[in-house]
Order: sequence, then structure tokens, then C-alpha cells
Amino acid sequence: MLNVVLVEPEIPANTGNIGRTCVLTATRLHLVGPLGFELSDRALERAGLHYWESLDCTVYKNWTEFETCALAGDYSHVHLLTKAGKRLYSEATYEDGDWLIFGRESRGLDRELIEAHQDRTERIPMVTDDALCNADEWHESYRALNPGLRRDVCGNYVDERKGQISSLNLSNAVAICLYEGLRQLGYPQMQP
Repeated sequence: MLNVVLVEPEIPANTGNIGRTCVLTATRLHLVGPLGFELSDRALERAGLHYWESLDCTVYKNWTEFETCALAGDYSHVHLLTKAGKRLYSEATYEDGDWLIFGRESRGLDRELIEAHQDRTERIPMVTDDALCNADEWHESYRALNPGLRRDVCGNYVDERKGQISSLNLSNAVAICLYEGLRQLGYPQMQP
């Protein structure tokens, strides 16, 4: 079984989508606080997350608690997913019990963590997006320079001419990496 870890997730819909993917793949979800939303019964019901009770999910109040209780300081089975990754996610070898760790939507993982464990960093190849930001004027000027670029309903930037995505939202990134890990582990439903 793989473990998906969301560090300080900010967008409840992303966490909901990831939770659903975890239920469907028998993957454990770990949420490291502070969270940008509530996980109360009322909030879950209002969000339509009826499957949440089927989810194997553990919540930690902060990174220190997660590192101490879950990792026990052992980074040998950790995959830190970041745009600054040293290798591609598909070049990694996944083993049962591995930890796929993703940072918050707005800033990713903390620089100190990445620098301390550079050999554990991985990335999803994408068109460079160094200038991506949420400013409306940037979107307009970027689209003027890149007429084939549009933002899809999931928040991905898609170049329709090339079929390339320049930026993935968190739930898409988790799904890509998780399914590669499951494929390598021989997840029964992924076999031809």
C-alpha cells in the first residue's frame, strides 16, 4: 500500500478528489496541518464527501508531528514531489509502503525540506511556467503571447496546439504519481 501525504493543503476540492482516488486505490491519505479548511462532519457532508468514512486517513497537526509519528525520521521510502525535483517521477522506483509527499497548492514543499533531501525529490515534466501567477493581467498577456493556451476546468493550463499541460493542479499531480507507483507495484486493476 502506498501513502499519499498532503502538507498543509489549502483547497478542499483538491483534497476531496485526492481522497476519492485514495479510496478507489486502497491508498492511505495523510493530511499534515495546518489545513486550509475544516474536516468536521458537517463540512464533509456539505461538500458531498460521503465516501470519507471509507477513506484510510490520518491527520497530523504539523510537519513535526508527521515526521516523528509517521516517518520516524526515516526518509528512505520518501518521494518529495516538487517542480525542483532532481529526477522524473517515472524514473523513481516505488515500493510498498512508500510516501508520496506533496506540498500546499500555492507554494509547494518548504525549501528547507527540499534542500535537506534533494536525492528524494521528483518532478512531473511540464512546459516551464516560471512566470505563472494568479494575476488577471498576467493571464491576459500570457494568453496573448500563447494563443493556443487555455485553462481547463481542473485548473490546468493546456496548450491545445501541442497537447501539453504547463501547470497541474494538486489532484492531477497526485493521480499521475500515484498511478505510476501502483503500476510498478502490480496493482491488479492496472494490469492489461
